[in-house]
Amino acid sequence: MLPLAVILVAFSLLACNQESSSMDGDTQNDDLRITPVEVVQALSSDISAYYSNTVTLYPKEEATVLAKVRGLIEEIRVEEGDFVQAGDVLAIVEDAPYVIERSRSKAELDRLSNELKRSKELYDKQLIAAETYEEVLYRYEVQKANFELAELNVAYTEIKAPITGTISERLIKKGNMIGVDGPVFEIVQLSTLEAMLYVPEHELYKIAPNQMVQLEVDALPNKLFQARVERISPSIDANTGTFRVTISINQGSNGSRAQELKPGMFGRVKIKYDTRKNATMIPKVAVVNEDRSNTIYIVQDSMAFKRVVELGYEENGWVEIVQGLSADETVITIGQTTLSDSARIEVISSN
Repeated sequence: MLPLAVILVAFSLLACNQESSSMDGDTQNDDLRITPVEVVQALSSDISAYYSNTVTLYPKEEATVLAKVRGLIEEIRVEEGDFVQAGDVLAIVEDAPYVIERSRSKAELDRLSNELKRSKELYDKQLIAAETYEEVLYRYEVQKANFELAELNVAYTEIKAPITGTISERLIKKGNMIGVDGPVFEIVQLSTLEAMLYVPEHELYKIAPNQMVQLEVDALPNKLFQARVERISPSIDANTGTFRVTISINQGSNGSRAQELKPGMFGRVKIKYDTRKNATMIPKVAVVNEDRSNTIYIVQDSMAFKRVVELGYEENGWVEIVQGLSADETVITIGQTTLSDSARIEVISSN
């Protein structure tokens, strides 16, 4: 019969051999593990850089229509949303008091006209003094001015549009009493809208007059509008460290149905300020940020190799690789986050 110590040693050796076999099997499994991935070949194409910001749209021209005479609103001829030309009648103020005043002024003017005519004949014959003639002439000129003012007040009873545009707000109702300089309508011109950008001074080199601008607004999703840089303020605000950039959006002729953009809309603009030709590009999803560095995995002989790269411009989901990749190499776009360097892979999809 074997001593107890010998039996214990035998069991220990058996357990070690089993554990060693298990570890060897795990190592072999690790070496044989294959990760499915999707890949894409880097391409060479042009890529642009943009300055982006948010904006609110404003009309380039707008006007508050004011009443020029006091009176009762007798008629309203337009409503909000109506397109009007400069000079169109928008509303009518009761004109009876002004017509009466014009008639009275005209009668007095006619009387003074006859008196002036007689005084001129007497003055030419030296039958009256020059001072007498000049006094009559003065009273005639004053009354002529009064009559012209009375005629003007009658004309002012027709409230007219000062600019061509669209009625954005009606501020009166029929039967209201309106005073001189009382606001009655708001008119905006939709043919040209503007937006203001306040750009940090360190971005000054990116913006120039007449640059093309891409505009998107929240109210009209999936639509892209074209604009341009109209002007740039020559001075920088010392308090904010920004300079003002005015963007102009042309919507076509006044009253056009294509005028989809409205004042007050909120949107985003992109201004292209540089383009690089024949840049090496890959989808941005292929880039993994690790330890403050940008890495990608390239494919060689069914294996994935980790590589640190330097990024450049980004556009429409693609990113420029400035250093670390050539256009003929293949990179992993899906599955790379679980990989380690020199891992075995299986390509299940290639674009």
